[in-house]
Amino acid sequence: MRIVAGAFKGRRLRSPGWEGLRPTSDRLRETLFDILGAAIHDARVLDGYAGTGAIGIEALSRGAAQVTFVENDHRAAKLIEQNLALLAIPAAPVGRDPQGGHVNIRSGFRGLTEASFDVIVLDPPYARDAAAEALAAAAGLLAPSGRLVVEHAARHAPPAAHGRLRLQRTVTAGDSALSFYGF
Repeated sequence: MRIVAGAFKGRRLRSPGWEGLRPTSDRLRETLFDILGAAIHDARVLDGYAGTGAIGIEALSRGAAQVTFVENDHRAAKLIEQNLALLAIPAAPVGRDPQGGHVNIRSGFRGLTEASFDVIVLDPPYARDAAAEALAAAAGLLAPSGRLVVEHAARHAPPAAHGRLRLQRTVTAGDSALSFYGF
């Protein structure tokens, strides 16, 4: 895995040494950020189901002001810390709020402030109802003018809406799809 663009362009990240974690491909991350465009600059970003942290790190590379990584697997949280350290990006220890920093790693969505993120990217497991469950977990965290993106298996259609969030666009690449939501 490598960072596609921005300040860390071309830098490689560590991959998981265990099965069960499916990192977002470089190509799909490039598509995601091409679509988000300027919305990422100075944004408060939530990388949910963060895995390796590649999406949040890509956001930082492209000018995001702050990234919160949510990952409940302690091995993956450590991997995110290692990837941040490779790039000399300071992070608060798992479960602690940053002290003047711009990166935070959390084990869950609980305790996050409502409507506090401009961009939320969720990459839950590719199970049938995972996209709907991810939307339910994070929808209240999106700022009124924000964008929420769910990566999911292309064979599992995401919900057309969740509360006030409406599906605006879905892009498919092989077995994966990105569904973009807004208010």
